[in-house]
Amino acid sequence: MFAQIHGSQKFPLCVCKGICTRLIFGRILMKLINQMDHSWPSLVSLKNASQTRDRPSKGKFRDYSIKAFNAVQMAGFEAYIHGLEIPDLALKTVLDKTLDIVQSRYPHLFVTYDWLLQESKHLAEGSKELMAIQYDLPTRLFQRMLTESQEIYPKYTMALWENGADSLQEAQRQMLDDVFEKIGIEDGDTVLDLGCGWGASSNYLLQKFPHAQVTGLNLSHEQCNYMRDKMADPTSTLSSGRFTLCEQDFNQANFDQRFDKIIAIGLFEHVGNLTKSFEQLASFLTDNGKVFLHFISSRLPHNTYSPYLNRYIFPNMRIWSYEAVPQHNQHLKTLDQWYLRGHNYAQTLQCWLQNFDQHQEEIRTLELGMNYARFRRIWRLYLILCIAYFNMDRGNLLGNAQYLLGHAD
Repeated sequence: MFAQIHGSQKFPLCVCKGICTRLIFGRILMKLINQMDHSWPSLVSLKNASQTRDRPSKGKFRDYSIKAFNAVQMAGFEAYIHGLEIPDLALKTVLDKTLDIVQSRYPHLFVTYDWLLQESKHLAEGSKELMAIQYDLPTRLFQRMLTESQEIYPKYTMALWENGADSLQEAQRQMLDDVFEKIGIEDGDTVLDLGCGWGASSNYLLQKFPHAQVTGLNLSHEQCNYMRDKMADPTSTLSSGRFTLCEQDFNQANFDQRFDKIIAIGLFEHVGNLTKSFEQLASFLTDNGKVFLHFISSRLPHNTYSPYLNRYIFPNMRIWSYEAVPQHNQHLKTLDQWYLRGHNYAQTLQCWLQNFDQHQEEIRTLELGMNYARFRRIWRLYLILCIAYFNMDRGNLLGNAQYLLGHAD
């Protein structure tokens, strides 16, 4: 049996009942939340708690409220995926208002489950699943959504807008220039580009530093094939003989040399164990070498995640607390750190959403692993939701962390 919602959209009756049940429960939940003990931590107290490793007070009701809040979120998101028509403006308004209320009044709902507060057994988590769901999708999708040029290959991370860039390509160039300046790349350096994607950072670095040598590590077979094509293309800097590609998992990575500089842009969202990761990075580094990390981070004192992104986009993704890296100083120590506000990523995502929408006629012909209409809704919601996340608290709560690391004493 089917129920009809909004015009011609039809859904299985069991789905509609499930959604209604969760939404009704959500209204009850919000009433309960409004009656919570005001001694529960506020956003200010959670931010202040970052000076310690203590977790904010917890209890069964608090844990249940987090699970219920996530269930209510997912009910609404799944209704959208199944075809519920919601204008973008209405969807963005609901997301912005909901996140504003949660971050300002009920931030404990962002303090997540215990598995996110512990280091995992492996360095990187669920790598094969992540490749299948995300990074091994057709390259053409990302060429259209992220854009590409001879200078900047598809780059799947934040662009830097705060210095006055007037286009996505210019903002991506400024972001890489900023990274290279902070880590202190010198011509002639040997550089390890961890999680190198389609080679955007490596290609741009080789253009700027004609005597540098770069090794790129990547597990995605699709992305590696893109770089292999570039390595055979005489117009690409990747064909200069100064670039080495390693198609390998970070968990098993091993090299015959040590490197002057290591950059990891957008990798550590998929890393679950900083202690083991830093031990591994230290073993790759020359005695006076430097490591530069760039990843999505929260100003809350504890790691968090998004249930939607975890299920549909980036399985096992962690949003590390901004204070997490400096607390790990056994093998590497933090020499400097920066926090880039979320408006940089929000504007980047807005460009990606616009590009994604403009190229639907081509994208719908790609092998996406599922029905095109479902894929389109999953990905549009992903982009719209992330824009809302990065705009929270005027971009102060969620942004990008950067760290310059060296060998621990």
